[in-house]
Amino acid sequence: MKVNIKTKNFELTEALRDYIQEKMDYLDRLVSEWEKEGGVEMDFEAAKDTMHHNKGKVYYAEANLSVPGKVIRASKNGENLHSAIDEVKEVLAGEIKKYKERVK
Repeated sequence: MKVNIKTKNFELTEALRDYIQEKMDYLDRLVSEWEKEGGVEMDFEAAKDTMHHNKGKVYYAEANLSVPGKVIRASKNGENLHSAIDEVKEVLAGEIKKYKERVK
């Protein structure tokens, strides 16, 4: 699965890129059947919502996963970026499983 990563209000480090890729690679096994049909692509955005606040849920992660016939979307806010990314992964996994059940 191809993952296009974009950040807003901070610089994307190699460590963060690797973390996002590792978490989204978990979803590969769930979408492997669609990969054979022509590919699956994900647009992933990580951002700091505000430049003024340093406490609370100031980070968000969002993913748009294009599968045949649908775009599956997940977006979560978190106190740190890693927790927001982890939550997006969990939501996407659940949505992919639901979609697979409907398609069958």
